[in-house]
Amino acid sequence: MKFDAIEAEKVNYPIKLMCRALSVSRAGYYASRGRRESGRSRANGQLVTRIRDFYEASGKRYGSPRIQIDLRESGQRVGRHRVARLMRQEGLIARRRKRFVMTTQSDHEQPVAKNVLGRRFEVQWPDRVWVGDITYLRTTEGWLYLAVLLDLYSRAVVGWAMSNNLDVSLALAALRMALERRRPAPGLIHHTDRGTQYASEAYRAALATNGLIASMSRRGNCWDNAPAESFFSTLKTELGGARTFPSRAVARMEVFEYVEVFYNRVRRHSSLGYVSPEIFEKSVA
Repeated sequence: MKFDAIEAEKVNYPIKLMCRALSVSRAGYYASRGRRESGRSRANGQLVTRIRDFYEASGKRYGSPRIQIDLRESGQRVGRHRVARLMRQEGLIARRRKRFVMTTQSDHEQPVAKNVLGRRFEVQWPDRVWVGDITYLRTTEGWLYLAVLLDLYSRAVVGWAMSNNLDVSLALAALRMALERRRPAPGLIHHTDRGTQYASEAYRAALATNGLIASMSRRGNCWDNAPAESFFSTLKTELGGARTFPSRAVARMEVFEYVEVFYNRVRRHSSLGYVSPEIFEKSVA
């Protein structure tokens, strides 16, 4: 009966789509009609299997541009339009980023630094410019706050920390991780918004002790720190969008996996020629 239904509607819907919806094989459908599946159809079926494997491996985060590169590097030469068409037919949709919003609390009396960076986001060498920011993740147990520092050269997350509390210790923990991992030479520009955590005496002292030059966005101008804001937008989208995590422990685990396993080492960045930050840094070392 399912094959009869497919036959009746084949002029209105793709056979492959109906077979998938009705949980039957295309080979079975063609056999029921007394004819073989076409070579092109068989090839598409095999290609869809590989596309789905790469899509699942990305955590259902990749769209056709990145999937096509995965296929090419695995030895399968195929056009992006064909990949996009097959992904649409199979319902394999990449998660889309939303516009970022400013969450900074900059209404304080602490001193603020000049905008030394001045939106010069293209950097030629590693550990010359770091950008940082803090965001929040919603959980059933309350907010979980995440602070990060990115190296503008490769967009790698060089330091990060999470806490139940939005205070200077959170920002300092991310800074300590970045300093221990990268050990930058004095003169590195450290750019953030005007958040009270970054303007605090303790944070300014840590920057000065390690020879980092403080730079801050202009008041109310999130575009001055666009790479950090964009990272948070990508992270939240690729972790499921506007979701509420079942617990802080689950959120911590997923952020760790995203940053340390996927984002830094695997995720293809369009601004880096579709390679990961780790591969980009190694390729030009």
